[in-house]
Amino acid sequence: MNDKQKATARSCLEGAEGEAMTFPQIIGTLMEAGFESYAIDFRRATAVYYLADGESIELPTHRVHAAVAPIFDVALMQAAIREAQQLASGYSYKAFCEKAVSAGCAGYIVSFSGRRALYIGRTAETHVERFPNQ
Repeated sequence: MNDKQKATARSCLEGAEGEAMTFPQIIGTLMEAGFESYAIDFRRATAVYYLADGESIELPTHRVHAAVAPIFDVALMQAAIREAQQLASGYSYKAFCEKAVSAGCAGYIVSFSGRRALYIGRTAETHVERFPNQ
């Protein structure tokens, strides 16, 4: 992984957390830089960005100040996702993370080639969300 790719990953994370980039902008930027996917772990407060050759960079994220709920509530997770997709009034990525954790989401994986995100609960329950327009 080259320095430009590392800087791109950092920039996209900062763009999400600072409300400067939307999800589609982040995906486009990461794909253009050669990334294949990324994963967010709410319990460890980390983001890992992956290249197709297996190289990765792990970055610290903001910490959600609540424990992941013990039960994965897919309906609550979907509601948080819809707010993000629609950029609902008052939407922020940090608020999305809080809602995800409250819904029992321990983390998620975004696959660019698969055009989907996989949300994972503490008991390995999952919800697959396909990118819009798919």
